[in-house]
Amino acid sequence: MANIYDGAFRTILNDCRKLIIPVINEIFGETYTGEEEIQFFPNEHFIDQQDEADKERITDTNFTVFGKIPKKYHIECESSLPDGRITIRLFEYDAQIALDEGEVTEETLTVTFPNTAVLYLRTYKKTPDKMKYVIITPGGTVQYDVPIMKVQKYSLDDIFEKRLLMLIPFYIFSHENSFPEYNSNEQKLAELKAEYQEILERLDELEQQGVIGAFDKRTIIELSNDVIKEIAQKYVNVQKGVGDIMGGALIETSARRLKNEAENETKKQTALKLLKRGKQTVEEIAEDTGLSITEVEQLAGLQTV
Repeated sequence: MANIYDGAFRTILNDCRKLIIPVINEIFGETYTGEEEIQFFPNEHFIDQQDEADKERITDTNFTVFGKIPKKYHIECESSLPDGRITIRLFEYDAQIALDEGEVTEETLTVTFPNTAVLYLRTYKKTPDKMKYVIITPGGTVQYDVPIMKVQKYSLDDIFEKRLLMLIPFYIFSHENSFPEYNSNEQKLAELKAEYQEILERLDELEQQGVIGAFDKRTIIELSNDVIKEIAQKYVNVQKGVGDIMGGALIETSARRLKNEAENETKKQTALKLLKRGKQTVEEIAEDTGLSITEVEQLAGLQTV
């Protein structure tokens, strides 16, 4: 089950990588603008074992944000009950990430540990607000906190106001404890469905404003649908009710894309005809067809090839 959630997290991060920036700002108190370059590194790491074969560890994320000062980040997505083992696993990842990119100069090894955090999809009484590393060395003790983001504490307004859009696929976790009630109470289920309809409308608004692109919006909807199918397996009415809304949005998005492509092709064909006649300027053709001047110029260039 956790693989579905981990996969959704990795997919939205890798396919819509700019969406991680507001999350980084929220967790670490950064002030990135969203225009920074983000470079991802391999997620597979091999942990050295003295008496057995090396263990392969796959991290959820391993990337650097190139702001004024480049900073490396490592974020894990968790849905299980905190039991102490994740802290050990995190440190193994961090140590291996640091070692993989360590530098040796005149027999001096320098390693840089990443800024690490955990996104907890479920919050339990035992879920702490932070984890901590305490590293005792012959040269002194080093300790620092590993912050935790509790996804369930963020309301829809929080998510949209802070642009934490990559949390949307996991928003359903905040309703998980109420699934039995939603499944048997049509009124309560209708309220949940209305909330997801609101999510779609607010995503549409952000797309129209140019805050996100059509691809980002579709990815958020697709992954939301995947997570809902997984988490609500035992609650058919919930799965179908909310799933139909998200699935319908995907169909509508595909239909709209095909319609836009068809309309754009018609505009291009009209522009080509006008270019062949040679009676109008590029600017006039752009105005008449609704294409950009650049698009008309590109079509004019194709004609001369």
